[in-house]
Amino acid sequence: MESPSHHSFRHFLEKVVDELKQLFWIGVYFWVLIGLFTVFKSLVLKDQNLVFHEGFAIINAWILAKVVLVAEHLKIGENLRDKPLIYPIVFKATLFSLLLMGFYMAEETVAGLWHGKALIEGFPEIGGGTWKGIIVVALILFVGLVPFFSYRELARVLGKDRLHLLIFKSETFH
Repeated sequence: MESPSHHSFRHFLEKVVDELKQLFWIGVYFWVLIGLFTVFKSLVLKDQNLVFHEGFAIINAWILAKVVLVAEHLKIGENLRDKPLIYPIVFKATLFSLLLMGFYMAEETVAGLWHGKALIEGFPEIGGGTWKGIIVVALILFVGLVPFFSYRELARVLGKDRLHLLIFKSETFH
């Protein structure tokens, strides 16, 4: 028979492993999303510092992954839990689109300072610096986050195991 302390330690380890797995996969998703923006920007601007920016993309992805997990622990959007799934999905995609834009602005500002620019010179011109460009970038981020939060919300409602079976296994169940 397992002692209560051994059981609680095992439970704690299982939670840590689950959290690390989530952190990894969320980080990978954000890295791909941010990385695509970085590659696109480098191609359009013929920027020779792609590797430097990819480093920031990886750092930002892991920070944002942790922010998502913390937001879930803080029950961000919890008041939308009993609403149709579209509400928490849109709310979270919007919130994290703004957050991603904020991280991008911080990254570009720090990179500018790193290269000896004044603070205001390093501040990025998102989407070409126009309101239209900023809105387009925000919408692209939003669209990129909708599948992510759709998956998270479906996993919450259906259960992770059931959703995994529905998506990745050929058998269906009722």
